[in-house]
Amino acid sequence: MFRRIREDILCVFDRDPAARNVFDVLTTYPGLHAVMAHRVSHALWGVGLKWLARMNATLSRWLTGIEIHPAAKIGNRVFIDHGMGVVVGETAEIGDDCTLYHGVTLGGTSWRDGKRHPTLKKGVVVGAGAKVLGPIVLEEGCRVGSNAVVVKNVAAGHTVVGVPGRLVAKHASKTDAKRQAIAKKIGFDAYGMSQDTTDPMVHAVNCMLDHIHAMDAKMAQMCQVIEQLGGTVADIPLPELDSCGINEGGEKNPENSENTLMKSKD
Repeated sequence: MFRRIREDILCVFDRDPAARNVFDVLTTYPGLHAVMAHRVSHALWGVGLKWLARMNATLSRWLTGIEIHPAAKIGNRVFIDHGMGVVVGETAEIGDDCTLYHGVTLGGTSWRDGKRHPTLKKGVVVGAGAKVLGPIVLEEGCRVGSNAVVVKNVAAGHTVVGVPGRLVAKHASKTDAKRQAIAKKIGFDAYGMSQDTTDPMVHAVNCMLDHIHAMDAKMAQMCQVIEQLGGTVADIPLPELDSCGINEGGEKNPENSENTLMKSKD
């Protein structure tokens, strides 16, 4: 018991840079308090003192804002960061070295008896506000993005984001440089976060950027041919986003829109 408590305390230093010393962690981390209280509740549940186990779990919920059913199984070095609003169901299983952030729910999707809550294998990280529902398995090393809703099994090492949860995976693409250049040209700058993923939405945008790049190449060829035939092609740069009446907050700016319209009339 004391060895597990020591590991629970020391693992905080590996995953929270704000942790200063053992006394600070032991006295001010509700996630640690909830895990320690659960170990007592789970032991009471195991010897048949179920009402006492539930009362201890309820007291822990009042003090920490974290609700863990006494029957849930929690491994070693599990860290609940911040913790407020975390809910762990009766048949949930959390493996060693897992990390849960605030607002996480490991819930069920059925009222039937038996296994109805998720199983998290070793090293799984579940982001803030995420919901992992049903008797599913998140294999070793999985990551769940903030506010994602996961209702299907996830293979080892994968990352799940979105509602409903969808897999993303890092990949190297030969067209990344072209996509970034054309995205910058048209004012699209969302690739700082998602350029290395295979998210379906990102894939769709990438296809659009590839198409724009191909159209630009064709237009350049057409302009060259026109100039070779003696024609003149006006060099019109793409307008900046601000000149189109869009301010930094993404909202329309009536003054900029009016000025742009007047310039175009002139």
